[in-house]
Amino acid sequence: MASLKYMSGFGNEFASEDPRCPGSLPKGQNNPQVCPYGLYAEQLSGSAFTCPRSSNKRSWLYRILPSVCHKPLISIPQGNLSHNWDEVSPDPNQMRWLPFKFSESSEKKVDFVEGLNTLCGAGDGRTRNGVAIHIYICNTSMKNKSFYNSDGDFLLVPQKGNLLVTTEFGKLLVEPNEICIIQQGMHFSVEVFGETRGYILEVFGAHFELPDLGPIGANGLANPRDFMVPVACYEDQQFAACFSVISKYQGKLFSAEQDFSPFNVVAWHGNYTPYKYNLDNFMVINGVAFDHADPSIFTVLTAKSTSPGVAIADFVIFPPRWGVADHTFRPPYYHRNCMSEFMGLIKGHYEAKEENFLPGGGSLHSIMTPHGPDADCFKKASEAELKPERIAEGMMAFMFESSFSMAVTKWGLETCNCLDKSYTKCWQPLKSCFNPKWKPIDKQT
Repeated sequence: MASLKYMSGFGNEFASEDPRCPGSLPKGQNNPQVCPYGLYAEQLSGSAFTCPRSSNKRSWLYRILPSVCHKPLISIPQGNLSHNWDEVSPDPNQMRWLPFKFSESSEKKVDFVEGLNTLCGAGDGRTRNGVAIHIYICNTSMKNKSFYNSDGDFLLVPQKGNLLVTTEFGKLLVEPNEICIIQQGMHFSVEVFGETRGYILEVFGAHFELPDLGPIGANGLANPRDFMVPVACYEDQQFAACFSVISKYQGKLFSAEQDFSPFNVVAWHGNYTPYKYNLDNFMVINGVAFDHADPSIFTVLTAKSTSPGVAIADFVIFPPRWGVADHTFRPPYYHRNCMSEFMGLIKGHYEAKEENFLPGGGSLHSIMTPHGPDADCFKKASEAELKPERIAEGMMAFMFESSFSMAVTKWGLETCNCLDKSYTKCWQPLKSCFNPKWKPIDKQT
């Protein structure tokens, strides 16, 4: 269904040609006077031409018709997609959402673009600095329709239902517990197979990359060899009824008509591609003596800001692992942070929340708003026998962490009807255990 190949190294140069047209990749130059098979050469640039070689991103596409052959783009309705961070007044409270709801009418057909709902975000696509979090909820495939994001990169996290993502570079089948990155400007279309739901992290002005490993050394976390890119697979279709190309530009949606498929790339080469990754391949690093390591050790991908060590956004996961630390409160510690933290749950039961943090839902803890384990979790962890144990078996939670102060949209606070207004009650049973007469136990007696 989707032909893939492994990256030999993250960010390296790749090349692919559809096996139906051997030799379709030009040899020796990018833009010959006449391309093989009568193709058009088109470059897709993901960075400024003059970026340093290590960060320069571009791919050459050899296609049946160039993407410029479309009618003018016109504004179309955008539903719950938004970059308006001033819709409602700021709210620093801890927030939690129950699973985001599908349409109550099974006969109402909603595709991926129509099912985009912006939950929160900050910054501006026009100034190329910011972030947005969206929830997609759909039940039908995109028909004669493609989409590209002029504002930034999409990191897709499916929670329910598979996505067959057709891109200019080829096809990617993305299942829950996998992620897919569609970088800025890349045309794609999404086929689904029933009710489908997931999360999207969008970043403006930066691309996702692997975090530096520092003292961890050469091996660990997400390994470059486990990322996969598509193999060229062209469509040579002419449409009697027009094909719609939808652009997200400055937070608004625009559509143009053309009479051919935009997925007409016969061959391509470059280092600017869509790709996917299976979260089961993450090599967990963890504490083996005492204390609770920072969640930074679970970072899969990061989109760096201009400040060293500070991210526009990090994608962090909490996979199954062993807990062996002695004399340590093992669940996440109580915490206030200079970052915004949105958490979602793909499957299973999250260790630090006993109730109502469910697959398909989420939570947001804003900058400097305290959060941590609920009362039941604190009691159990405080009384538990500290022996080696498997943590998060059968579970996969994740976090979108950002240095931006997030604003929640009206859809997130009101329209979606999923906000759990009882969330803060989970900490109310916590009582003072302070004992001024406490003395350490003498282990010698």
